[in-house]
Amino acid sequence: MKELSEKVLTQAKFPPEWPYNDKVDFSRQDETDDGIFYEPSRLVYHIDDFAVEALTKYYGETFEDGEDVLDICSSWVSHFPPDWKGGNVVGLGMNEYELSQNKQISSFVVKDLNKDPTLPFDDESFDKVTCVVSVDYLNQPKKIFPEIGRVLRPGGVCMLAMSNRCFPTKAFRIWLQTNDLEHIFIAGSFFHYAGMFDPPSCDDISPNPGKSDPLYIVKAAKKSS
Repeated sequence: MKELSEKVLTQAKFPPEWPYNDKVDFSRQDETDDGIFYEPSRLVYHIDDFAVEALTKYYGETFEDGEDVLDICSSWVSHFPPDWKGGNVVGLGMNEYELSQNKQISSFVVKDLNKDPTLPFDDESFDKVTCVVSVDYLNQPKKIFPEIGRVLRPGGVCMLAMSNRCFPTKAFRIWLQTNDLEHIFIAGSFFHYAGMFDPPSCDDISPNPGKSDPLYIVKAAKKSS
């Protein structure tokens, strides 16, 4: 599986134009206000312990001390390495209490990116943007990913950690209709069509294939020029 998943984007042939029907493909079973759904605090992991450990290890191998990091769709934990010394580390999410309990960020912003898909930060503010098992909830990716590119510094990297768990009523339709390999392609396409990133790639860091949650990192660096 690792060989297959990591080849998805090396062999990807994206259509010339944005291929999605936004009103259909990014619709959800539950279109009520996301603020209502995310109002109850959930101080739980959304992937299993093995996947959490694998993600933290991956961040430890790719983060550098002093980097400014934005964690979007953030919560009470960002899975960053405990010994990592970040610079300006910001969490942006939906639940104020959850964000207030996150000891890995230095500040937070409460915002619904599905209502307003803009990031309230200056251009080139961050070295990395992370998003953990949540890209499937962002129903305006055509607008969000250029915003991610805007706030990243040249060469900065956005990392999407993805598994096969979700709240199905809030995940967008095309995600529920596709498999893990297709999810990698879809997430990679968001970078591609933003027009601001180098070609995306995938690292399969699934800790125990077939025995615990799979985990894929779909990532892309902002173009340097």
